[in-house]
Amino acid sequence: MAVPDPASPVYPAALSIGFSPVPMSTLAFSTTVVASTDDPYAEISFARSCAGAWGSDFVDIGPRGHINAASALGEWSEGYRQLEALRSPIPDGQTRS
Repeated sequence: MAVPDPASPVYPAALSIGFSPVPMSTLAFSTTVVASTDDPYAEISFARSCAGAWGSDFVDIGPRGHINAASALGEWSEGYRQLEALRSPIPDGQTRS
């Protein structure tokens, strides 16, 4: 998932309700944060800090913009692989990275 930063000056706050405050505690389920290095709505460091706080795996996909339909990723096979990876169990004490 792409993690928007509601504190970003370009974040579309008027169109986005319910994204703030961003929770910063460990999640009770497996998650993977997938982030782009040129996402206009969040610095990669913000996405990485969210992943750390949540106990999520982190995947940097390079410069792809905000990860949504407008980013022209098409039938994004890398994203599909990330989704499929969440469906498989992992041994205790290991991560998906």
